[in-house]
Amino acid sequence: MIIDTHCHIYKSEMENAEEILQKASENDMHIIVNGTNPRSNEEVLEVSKRYDNVHAALGYLYSFADEVTDEDIALLDRQLSSDGVIAVGEIGIDYYHGKDNKERQIELFEKMLELAESHDLPVIVHSRKAMQDTFDILKKHDVVGSMHCYQGSAEMAEEFIKMGFNIGIAGPVTHKNNKKIRKMIRKIDISHMLVETDSPYLSPEEKRGEMNTPLNIKYIIRKIAEELDMDEDKVIEITTENAKRLYGI
Repeated sequence: MIIDTHCHIYKSEMENAEEILQKASENDMHIIVNGTNPRSNEEVLEVSKRYDNVHAALGYLYSFADEVTDEDIALLDRQLSSDGVIAVGEIGIDYYHGKDNKERQIELFEKMLELAESHDLPVIVHSRKAMQDTFDILKKHDVVGSMHCYQGSAEMAEEFIKMGFNIGIAGPVTHKNNKKIRKMIRKIDISHMLVETDSPYLSPEEKRGEMNTPLNIKYIIRKIAEELDMDEDKVIEITTENAKRLYGI
């Protein structure tokens, strides 16, 4: 078994979602499909009910911060009690395009963390150009989870690990110009790593320019194995056990 711990395989993100889901099932791949808003959360719940290898993570991402209502929060609160939901995600903050709505992003992130606490679920956290704020906010909450597609320093990764977080390694680890991530994974212990594709985004170097799919996780595993001088099967074994332990799969 291989577990892709983060992807977005549903029709509002990709027209051939059904085909990709079937291929993952045929290849004994378990995938954690993440929602980001009310529409995609509904889609995630629907596909997770139809496929035994699909696990649901539901959340509201920073991109929904300017639209979210109290009714949306109440809806998500109810949905998180659904069968097959294993995490609150994708959630987090992102200052890459600016900080105009920084306070609203943080407010939404805090609400997502409060829901995770009340449902005793791990969280899947997005952080871009906002690492210190993300860390400071997480410190205030009793949560564990994954730092999705982590691209920070090894030193900061260790601080997240101390709080009970795993470090998500995605396609950028394979990109030729991304030496920072490869340096980071050589410094932290693989017992805290997860592998993920973020499909249909963040295609690995070998598939750049193409739509990403969970089957491309093999390239991420291969690069980790190269950097750590490990057998690929050992990387699969350890990261799969990490995901099982965190998400109860």
